[in-house]
This record gives sequence, structure tokens and C-alpha cells, in this order.
Amino acid sequence: MASIAAHKFAQCITCHAWSPDQTMVAFCPNNNEVHIYRLVEDKWEKVHVLQKHDQIISGIDWSARSNKIVTVSHDRNSYVWNQEEAEWVPTLVILRLNRAALCVQWSPKENKFAVGSGAKTVCICYYEQENNWWVSKLIRKRHNSSVTSVAWHPNNILLATTSTDGKCRVFSTFIKGVDSRDSGTSLASDMKFGEQIVQLDLCFSWAFGVKWSPSGNTLAYVGHNSMIYFVDDVGPSPSAQDVAFRDLPLRDVLFVSERMVIGVGFDCHPMVFTADERGIWCFSRFLDERKRAPSSSKYGSQFSEAFGKLYGQSKQGVRNDAIDPTKPGGGVHENCITCIVPLRKAGDGTVTRFSTSGLDGKVVIWDLESRADLSL
Repeated sequence: MASIAAHKFAQCITCHAWSPDQTMVAFCPNNNEVHIYRLVEDKWEKVHVLQKHDQIISGIDWSARSNKIVTVSHDRNSYVWNQEEAEWVPTLVILRLNRAALCVQWSPKENKFAVGSGAKTVCICYYEQENNWWVSKLIRKRHNSSVTSVAWHPNNILLATTSTDGKCRVFSTFIKGVDSRDSGTSLASDMKFGEQIVQLDLCFSWAFGVKWSPSGNTLAYVGHNSMIYFVDDVGPSPSAQDVAFRDLPLRDVLFVSERMVIGVGFDCHPMVFTADERGIWCFSRFLDERKRAPSSSKYGSQFSEAFGKLYGQSKQGVRNDAIDPTKPGGGVHENCITCIVPLRKAGDGTVTRFSTSGLDGKVVIWDLESRADLSL
């Protein structure tokens, strides 16, 4: 098992985020508040409670450079929280939504953040110095249903979204006066705000979490049909693979390297997906699996093989093996995992530690450096 540290903070956790130095964690205990805990002498102490929203907080992100917290809620509002001495002061963001805000993420340069909503809309928010407030530009009429997840490309311009209409889309978010055209990629250099780069129709059900690889060359997202999709060469002619698995669907994903992805969701066990030297993705293992003897059931092995042949195919006809039936029994999480957050070392983009939270009220820190059999 990977080295882990778990702490139960609440009955249920909606989302969580870490401070830049990773000594404090902010989370929503499934209500309209944000609780901030600090690690003091190996004990977690509650130091702040942020109260401004009227309904459940659905997304939190804590900026690594500017030490700002952004929150979004089902009350259709968003706030940017700035620490002034011992207090956190909220600034209202003008979202102009008529449905719940569902997810939020700071851009890599932290000069913008994106908000996905139940209004079939994505808000790209930025700060107006002259008016001293946060405003937004909206990407409308592109999604046919709620936007469940957003992910920024490393170039700070491209944004990937997933939706309950089953689609994954990539947009340009270039804003004149906020962004510069030295993005380093021809795909984003001349695009207008809100222009759709690509629409991926790989999923046949709701699409959830989406992430870019560290280089931005690969995009991964998950569907409610117990499948994960990997897309290379995002643009007019992308190449895609899909991996099917036998267990419950994933809710979110995280690239820990160019060739390794961690998926979390309804099955309560983090799942590891890896790519070989040919770039073919497949399921590797459960991160918290226990060693078990292989099943001797002839029927079980025949069923697994038949299931793999039926569903474990990529759209290019490359086979991806289905999940090993030797699934772990009890795990660290006891309910659905809804959030996964990287814990990067200062000045290093490598992800060797990450945290998960879920409906069991736990925040769990996973350390991959203790796994010699996992090659990052």
C-alpha cells in the first residue's frame, strides 16, 4: 500500500484545497461554510470558518502564488477570499448565473479562474484593477447540459470542460488586456475568446472529471459509464483511446506524470492507469490494494476474459485489458471519493503526493514515493 495519512474532519466533505505551504487545508463539510484547519504539533486545529454563501459550496481552489481562495456555490455566487492579517475577507465575483455554480479552478498564472455551472455556461473570471472587483466573460451556447468539471492547459489559454451532455470540449479563453499571445502554442495564439477548439464525443453518458498532463499533450476525462478516455494531439485531428473497467464510475482524475493517471470515484479505491512505451493506456492496479491469491474460479476467469474482449477496446482497435478481478476488500475511504488534489513540492512540478476527500468525511494524503513498484 502507498504511504497514507488520513484524518476524519466531518460527516461528509464536498471539496477541499490546500494552502501554498500545505500546512492548512480548506474544505466544505457539505454545507455553506468553508472550514480551514492548520496542522499544529501533529494535530489538526480549526483556525477559520468562512461564512458568506447561502447554499452548499461546490468548489474550492487555493492559489499557490497569491494565497487567494476562490469558492463557488449552489447559490450561484463566487467569492475570492484575501487574507488580511488574521481574517479572510471576501470579494464578490460577478458571475451572472441563473443556475448553481458547480466547479472552479485557478489558471496556471492565477490571473483568471474558470467556473462551471448548471446553466450550461462557463464563466472566465478576471480582476478589474480600476473597479477593484472580479468580473467574468461567459462561454455560452456550447454546452447542452451542466458543466461538471474544468481544467486549464499549462499555457493558461486553453480550457477543457466536461458536461452531463456526455461531451468533453476545449475552448480558447484569451482575454485582451489580461493574456499575452506568447502562449507558446500555435493552437491558442490566434483564437478568440470562447472559440471551441474541439468537441470530443467519446462518452455515451455523463462526463465528469477532466485533467491535462503536465506537458499539456494529453487530455484525460471520465464518464459515468465506467470508462476513462485519453486524447492526444488535441485539435482538429485528435487521437483517442478508451479504457473500460468493471467497477463503479470515476468522478475525478489526476496526472501524476505523463504516463500515469490516478482515478477516484464511486468505488472508494483510487485506481492507477499507466501508458506503456507505445502510448497505450491500461488499468494498472488499485492504489490501496491488498495482496490476494488469484481467484481459482473458472467461471470468474472466463467472465473476466469475455468482459475484457467485449469492452476493453480502444476506438482505434487497440486492446486495453479490463480490471483484474482481485479487487481490494476494505480501503481507506469508506464512501465515494469526490475530489483529488495534487501536493506539489515547492519549485517542482512533479506530483509524488496527493490528497483525496469524499462522502465519508475524510481527507487522505497519499505518498507515491514509498511505492517502489510505481514508476513515475
